[in-house]
Amino acid sequence: MSLAANHKENLLISLRYDLQPGDLGRILQLHGTIYAQEYGFDYTFEGYVAQTLVHFCKYLDFSKERLWLAELEGKLVGCIGVIKASEARAQLRWLLVDPVVRGRGIGHRLLNEALEFAKHCGYTSIFLKTISELPVAGKLYHSAGFVKTVEHHKQMLWGQELIEEEYELHWNSLHPSIELTSPPFLKK
Repeated sequence: MSLAANHKENLLISLRYDLQPGDLGRILQLHGTIYAQEYGFDYTFEGYVAQTLVHFCKYLDFSKERLWLAELEGKLVGCIGVIKASEARAQLRWLLVDPVVRGRGIGHRLLNEALEFAKHCGYTSIFLKTISELPVAGKLYHSAGFVKTVEHHKQMLWGQELIEEEYELHWNSLHPSIELTSPPFLKK
């Protein structure tokens, strides 16, 4: 794909957080499909993601929680969410970008949107749980100022032996050179 064609396609990617019927199912399918193809996760991973989405919907506080969808011509190509863990602490959830659009800044854009929202809500910190087998995501979190706080022993999860990790970001720990700004090629 030429640079001009890539730029044009990126202009067509939109972010929204006004959840519509079917959105949660699409997020669940995206997670189940991609993680099965790329990491060999079994159906229990989909069950885990479904549980977290149900909890999000059941206890949703619109003033402190949000779920974004990145779409290209109506197709879901990414997502991220912020949920309330406590009055002062948020949790980052569901960050995923479809492989067909990776490398175009969508993950960075989604993360920036989520962090700006969490800061605006008055959270003093935000944490996330992930696995060590996702090094690109780990680099993205680190570049935004997250610090790895916990690394668990290898265990069986979702049909694979995995190492769970936790990262945390405190707003006062941001490096001065880190700017939470959005890339210009994605429109809101």
